[in-house]
Amino acid sequence: MKYRRLGSTELPVSVVGIGTWQFGGEWGRDYDVPEVRDILDRARELGINLLDTAECYGDHLSERLIGEAIEGHREAWFVATKFGHRYLGAFERDQLWSASEVLKQLDASLEALRTDYVDLYQFHSGTREAFDDPELWPALAERVKAGRIRHLGISISKNDDVYQTSHARDVGAEAIQVVYNRLDRTPEHDVLPACQDHDLGVLARVPLASGYLSGKYRPDATFEVASDVRSRHDRAEVRRKLEEAERIRREEVPEGVDMASWALAWCLQHPAVTCVIPGCKDVEQVEANARAAELDMVRGDHPQAVTVA
Repeated sequence: MKYRRLGSTELPVSVVGIGTWQFGGEWGRDYDVPEVRDILDRARELGINLLDTAECYGDHLSERLIGEAIEGHREAWFVATKFGHRYLGAFERDQLWSASEVLKQLDASLEALRTDYVDLYQFHSGTREAFDDPELWPALAERVKAGRIRHLGISISKNDDVYQTSHARDVGAEAIQVVYNRLDRTPEHDVLPACQDHDLGVLARVPLASGYLSGKYRPDATFEVASDVRSRHDRAEVRRKLEEAERIRREEVPEGVDMASWALAWCLQHPAVTCVIPGCKDVEQVEANARAAELDMVRGDHPQAVTVA
């Protein structure tokens, strides 16, 4: 595994992390603590140390499973979670952005995670109006001072949202989470350069483009199961993405290299990107994701590269 500092936090995080939306039950299957423990124990053995979860991956369900699974090994993990929503049901959320509601969410997240602090607490895909709330960030700064939050971050909903990115430092945030992958390079125009200018860590979410870059699907594939988020995508757009993914597989992925690992490593080439956070359904997917760190294209001279003893 390779490690990079997360922006000005100076904290070393693994270049491959774990996204945990799947643990919330919206991906068509339920998880129990032993399954999650197996996944996270194997990830830890492979050198992965960053977990990304959220208050609304289930009603704090993903957090609860993680909390039980990493109990006894909390110090080994950099735990990132989020705020701003309440889970109502599959793919349904309520918006909760007032300072008082967010502090309640923080307490609930800490209880679910069985921890006294969260390493990165992220504004979760909120509007500019919610972001500019004059009471929100001072309230969170108090929790930072109290040690309940180590660092603040912003998970931007639109991958061209340079406003929240450029104002991150103004609210005390040190990291940006953004959709970035070989099929969607929008952040390269404004967001990633702004992150570099402000020394913000970058967590690249959806690095496999919702599985389109996994190498598993051909252009005529269809997604009909309601629990598959791709069933909600425009059919013509799905076809276009699959055709482009096939072209990339044919013309850009080296022979003998797993396309999913290649796609993760591709994201990690960008000098702004700290870590990719793909989801994983089982131990085998964790192992496959971790292999991205072994590819030569994951630069050892990356500007954020650090050595972990």
